[in-house]
Amino acid sequence: MSKLDHLGVAPMRTASGWRGGEALRLVQLPATSNVPENSPPATVVHEFSVNLSASLSPVVPGFPVIINSSPFTEAFAVNALSGTDFEVVTTGKEQLDFETGPKSFDLQIYVKDDVGVTDLQVLTVQVTDVNEPPRFQGNLAQGFNLYVVEREKPGFIYQVEAFDPEDTTQNAPLSYFLLSPSKNFRMSANGTLFSTTELDFEAGHKSFHLVVGVRDSEGLDASAVLQVTIVNINDESPRFTSPRRAFFIPEELRPGTIVANITAEDPDDAGFPGHLLYSITTINSYFVIDPLTGAIQVAQRLDRDAGELRQNPTISLEVLVKDKPSGGHENRMQITFTVEDINDHPATCRKLTFSIMVSERAANGTLLLDLNKFCFDGDSEAPNNRLHFSPPSAVGSSRRVLQLPAGSGSVVLIGDLDYENPSNLAAGNKYTVVIQVQDAAPPYYKNNVYVTILTIPENEFPLVFDRPSYVFNVSEVSPARTRVGQVRAADADFPQSSVVYSMSSGGASRQHPTIFWINPKTGELQLVTKADHETTSSYNLRIQATNGEDTSSVTVTVNIVGENDEKPICSPDHYFLAIPVDLRAGTNIQNFKLTCTDLDSSPTSFRYSIGAGNINSHFTFSPNAGSNVTRLLLASGFDYAGGLDTIWDYKLLVYITDDNLLSGRTKAEALVETGTVTLSIKVIPHPTTIITTTAQPRVTYHILRENVFSVSAWYVPFIITLGSALLLGLLGSLMVLLAKALHRHCHCKTRKDKHPRAKEVDLKNVKEDVVMESIQVNTVFDGEAIDPVTGEIYEFNSKTGARKWKTPLTQPPNWTEPSFQRRRTAEEGTGPPRSTGREGD
Repeated sequence: MSKLDHLGVAPMRTASGWRGGEALRLVQLPATSNVPENSPPATVVHEFSVNLSASLSPVVPGFPVIINSSPFTEAFAVNALSGTDFEVVTTGKEQLDFETGPKSFDLQIYVKDDVGVTDLQVLTVQVTDVNEPPRFQGNLAQGFNLYVVEREKPGFIYQVEAFDPEDTTQNAPLSYFLLSPSKNFRMSANGTLFSTTELDFEAGHKSFHLVVGVRDSEGLDASAVLQVTIVNINDESPRFTSPRRAFFIPEELRPGTIVANITAEDPDDAGFPGHLLYSITTINSYFVIDPLTGAIQVAQRLDRDAGELRQNPTISLEVLVKDKPSGGHENRMQITFTVEDINDHPATCRKLTFSIMVSERAANGTLLLDLNKFCFDGDSEAPNNRLHFSPPSAVGSSRRVLQLPAGSGSVVLIGDLDYENPSNLAAGNKYTVVIQVQDAAPPYYKNNVYVTILTIPENEFPLVFDRPSYVFNVSEVSPARTRVGQVRAADADFPQSSVVYSMSSGGASRQHPTIFWINPKTGELQLVTKADHETTSSYNLRIQATNGEDTSSVTVTVNIVGENDEKPICSPDHYFLAIPVDLRAGTNIQNFKLTCTDLDSSPTSFRYSIGAGNINSHFTFSPNAGSNVTRLLLASGFDYAGGLDTIWDYKLLVYITDDNLLSGRTKAEALVETGTVTLSIKVIPHPTTIITTTAQPRVTYHILRENVFSVSAWYVPFIITLGSALLLGLLGSLMVLLAKALHRHCHCKTRKDKHPRAKEVDLKNVKEDVVMESIQVNTVFDGEAIDPVTGEIYEFNSKTGARKWKTPLTQPPNWTEPSFQRRRTAEEGTGPPRSTGREGD
């Protein structure tokens, strides 16, 4: 497809030319033009103009254009000079070469105006030949670097080659020459480059700048640059340039620190010392050398105070320098390093805190601590390894300890350490001093040692109670855990040790092994149970106190204060009386009297009163107070006829109180006890009197049961328990024997023999033979149980008691037939035995 098709215009011929405007045409076209080869860009090839149509429509911008070329090329383009004038120029995109490229181009130029009128003409461009200068071949055309080894003999170095572009046969002669003459090089006419002298790199012949020229037969010439570089070879040994051989360095330099710079030079590489390789041939672990720069660095810690350096601080090394890794030239040099000691170790103590226990009786001048046994300086040389101790410093402690002699590190006691001394107690009997340990040389490293002196108390004073004896009173009605009193024991020693109290003797009663308990920590004495004044009125206890070192005892007397805690007891406490209805007032009813006793009250302290049941106050006691014997009197007569009285049976509740003499009591005045007596009184009417029949009164007896068990009767429950255990064991063994007997003699379920009896049996033998048969009965078993002996489950009938095993036993017993049957069978001889059906056995 042509470029015209690409522009969207299809050219069509009419009778007068192209369709679309007959007056629009390209002037000066078609035509033929010439252009020299190798023309630069923008070279004018041909000029032409456009004749507009009658409508004077302008040319479309961008037109005219070259729409096609033969052969195809981008070496030409159309430039506009005005609205109707144009030119064809070279673009420079392609080189116009007469010798190698096309020599003629046909360019189709297409034009179009605004109304669509077009025209197309052809311009033929012919490339003309131009004489060109020679050209160098290969890398020499852009400049060439030529390397020549030093010490080579004078002679051939390089062959320069060039060609003439106009000479397609390459037969035309070319002449070569040097534009920059040199005494070291010459060039022949055919382009051969020779050296005229021996080139020595160390003599300064390192590089030469040569300009080579070439000329053709018509006198055109060209030039190129040839850079000749002399290659140095290794023909000289390196030489050390650093004059120093001995080095003094301090210890503890950081690894990587440069301690020496070894320099050398190689005449072969003057000005390039980095070409040399350095190494240390002596085996050592302290130094390494940079193989390129020769800088010696610290490889590991240099500790003058430890290891081999403490014995010998001098290190000798041999340094090797060579000009290539292998096969080159080398040189050696001996150097020494002396490691100098610095004060890098502070005063060090294996312990910085000391705790010294000293008896309070220690004498002045006692050596408490020698710091020289614990402190040291790790430096190897004086004065770096010397120590100095400062005087002890602490508030209130300097007058108790001191260094003797000063600065020696020996701490001695110079003061009083009495534990009970108030000033020492205020200090807690603990003294802390600070001693500064420092180097004797700069930078005077320091360290603090803390010495704590603890006073050990001695047992100087006995343990004593605060009283020679104790007397305590406690009421007999006081309950258990009642505080009786407290004892205290202490000694004058400090610190105060905890005292443990115990009761060594006393305090027992008939019912209790002891009725007192003492708190082992506080010494407080308490009741374990109530004390009974009537049984024991006073207890003597022996209390013992101990603090782990001493023991002391004291006597404690506990008086049981009697109290009114017993009720009056009267005889009789229940009684039945029958009195006639017309008994006179004031009469002692049936001479009835009450006789009362009280263990803790006098006979004159009783007071009598009638509580419930004394309706209309018919009954009273005389005397009603002041005596332990009183009588029952009828206070007023009965009046049944007048309707005042309606009750014939009286039940009187009599109260006997022991508070008649409270005003005269001196102890426990608030305690009052009351006893009771029940009286049943029946009023008997006259015979003519119709009374309602009542049931015969009965006397009710109240039986008081009291547990009088005593701890001292411990053997009673023991014997009962032991007897019960033996009895249970005997019953268990009997049950086992009974179960075994039942199991041995029980009849197991059997079934009839399935085999028919023999018909030829002798009647005599039948009569004398013993026949054993069991009849199977279908019994309903409605319960299950476990046999206590075998542990097997059996079923039973709750009505008949019949039993059977639910699961057969593991091995049923092998019963033997009765002896009398065996004897009968033996007597009968060969007679056949009768089947007995014993499958169930």
